[in-house]
Amino acid sequence: MSDEVPPGAPTDAALELHRVVKSFGPVIALRSGSLTLRPRSIHALIGENGAGKSTMVKIMAGLYRRDSGDFRFHGEDVDFTTTAQSKAAGIAVIYQEPTLFPDLSVTENIFMGRQPVNRFGRIDRKAMRDEVQQIFNRLGVALDPDRITEGLSIADQQLIEIAKAISLDASVLIMDEPTAALSGVEVERLFAVARSLRDEDRAILFISHRFDEVFDLCDTVTVMRDGSYVDTMPIADTTVDELVRQMVGRDVTELFPKQDAEIGEPLLEVTDLTSAGTFHDISFSVRAGEIVALAGLVGAGRSEVVRAVFGVDDYEAGAVRLLGKNVPKKNPVAAMRAGLALVPEDRRKQGLVTDATVGGNTVMAIRRRLAKLGLITTALENRAAREWATRLEVKSHALDTVAGTLSGGNQQKVVLAKWLATGPKVLIVDEPTRGIDVGTKASVHRLLSELAGQGLGIIMISSELPEVLGMADRVLVMHEGRITAEIDRADATSENVMHAATHASGHPTDDLPSERKESK
Repeated sequence: MSDEVPPGAPTDAALELHRVVKSFGPVIALRSGSLTLRPRSIHALIGENGAGKSTMVKIMAGLYRRDSGDFRFHGEDVDFTTTAQSKAAGIAVIYQEPTLFPDLSVTENIFMGRQPVNRFGRIDRKAMRDEVQQIFNRLGVALDPDRITEGLSIADQQLIEIAKAISLDASVLIMDEPTAALSGVEVERLFAVARSLRDEDRAILFISHRFDEVFDLCDTVTVMRDGSYVDTMPIADTTVDELVRQMVGRDVTELFPKQDAEIGEPLLEVTDLTSAGTFHDISFSVRAGEIVALAGLVGAGRSEVVRAVFGVDDYEAGAVRLLGKNVPKKNPVAAMRAGLALVPEDRRKQGLVTDATVGGNTVMAIRRRLAKLGLITTALENRAAREWATRLEVKSHALDTVAGTLSGGNQQKVVLAKWLATGPKVLIVDEPTRGIDVGTKASVHRLLSELAGQGLGIIMISSELPEVLGMADRVLVMHEGRITAEIDRADATSENVMHAATHASGHPTDDLPSERKESK
C-alpha cells in the first residue's frame, strides 16, 4: 500500500517528502525519496545501508538541500538551508551518539544558546531548571537537572536530547539508530518515552536495522532500496520476510546460511581464566570447523573474556593455549603471530583507521610482512588487499577509497578482511553484524560459515539471539562473569539461552510472533 501524497493534495501530515532527489557530483545518493509522517504515529524507515535513509534524514535536518522533489512541513512548502531553520520549524534529530557539552550540566545543555533571562537581564537558572524538571517528570525520567553530563550513559544523553526537543516544542522527532549502543532495559525506557511523545500528538520517525524493535514500537513502516521509495504499510499488515524481500529486491531465504562443517581437533583451549571483578574461572575450547557463540546480556563479561584471550586486557589466573602452545598474556602481537585474530565490537574506533584507504586498512596487520627493504608502496598494499576485498565483496570503486566514507556494512567487511589477511587459525568476532543491513548480514554469515568449513575455529559474540541460534555449533552462555551453560546447536532455544543468561528461576517467554522473526 503506497503512502505517497501528490503535491497539492490535502493532508493531515506533519512532514512530507515526495520524490526527492539528491546527488553529490556523479553519485546519486537519493533517486526518489518519499515519506509521510503523521501526528500520533511512530513510523519506521528501513532499508539496507546505502538505501538513502541517512540522506533523507539530513535533508529533513537542514544539513543537505534537495536537488528536486517536494518537501512540506505541516502543509507548507519548506526548503531548509541550515540545521537552525529545521530546529526552529520543529524538527529534532536524536542520533545514535549524541554530542553534548561534557563540562556543562544537563540543564545548561538543554538550553544552550537560548537561555531565558530575568528582569535584571541575567540568565534565569531557576526557570531553566524548573522547566527541565517538569519535562523529566512528564517523561518519567529520573535524571538530575544539575548533574554534569560527562560520564552519563548514551541512553541518558539521548534522553537529554529528547528533553531539548520537547523544550523547543518539536512536533517531529527523528530517532536515527538510537538503540545500537543501549542495553535491553535502556531500550525499554527509550520506547516508553517514545510512546508518551506519540501520545502528545508528535510524529516520530524511527530508523533501525532491528526488526524486533520495529515490530514492537512502530505503527507504520516505509521501505527504501537503492535510493528509492519502495512501499509504506501498517506494521500489522506485514512480516519480517516481506520487509526483507522489499529491502533487497529478492527473497533472502537464509539469513543464517549455516553449512555443515567437519568438526576437528581442538585449536584453542582456555583454562580457568580469571580477572578479579570482571570474569571468573572461564574454561572452554574451540575446535577446527566450529563456530562457538558467547551469549549473554550486556555486561555479562563476554567482550572482556575475548579481549583477555587476544591479549588486549590482562588477567590474574588461567591459561590460553593455541595449537598446544601457551599464548603469552597481554600481548596482542604474540597472539596474532600464534594464529589468533580479533574483530572488535566497535569497528570505527578499534577496528579501522577511518582516514586510511580500504587497501591500507586491509593490509594494516601484515604491513611488516609485505615490506621490502623496510618500504611498502600503495601498489603493493593494493595487490595484497585485492584478494580479500574482492572475496568479501567490499562495495568501493577502488582500493584507495577512504574507509570512513564506506557504509557500516562495508566497513565491517574491511575489518574482517584485515584480520583474515593474517591467516588466523581462530577468528574472534565481537558483534559481527551490529548496525548493518539484512543483506550484508547474510553475506557476513555466509562468509563465517565458509571459513568454518575450511577448518577455521570461530568465536562469535552476539547480542542477537536469532544470530546465536542460527550460526553457532555450540553456545556458551555467560552471566555476571561466569559461564552458566554450554548448549549444543541441536538443543539451543531462545528460552534456555535466556534462562542461562539471566540465571533466572523461571523461563522467560519470547513473545515476538514466529512469522515475524528472521528465519534461520
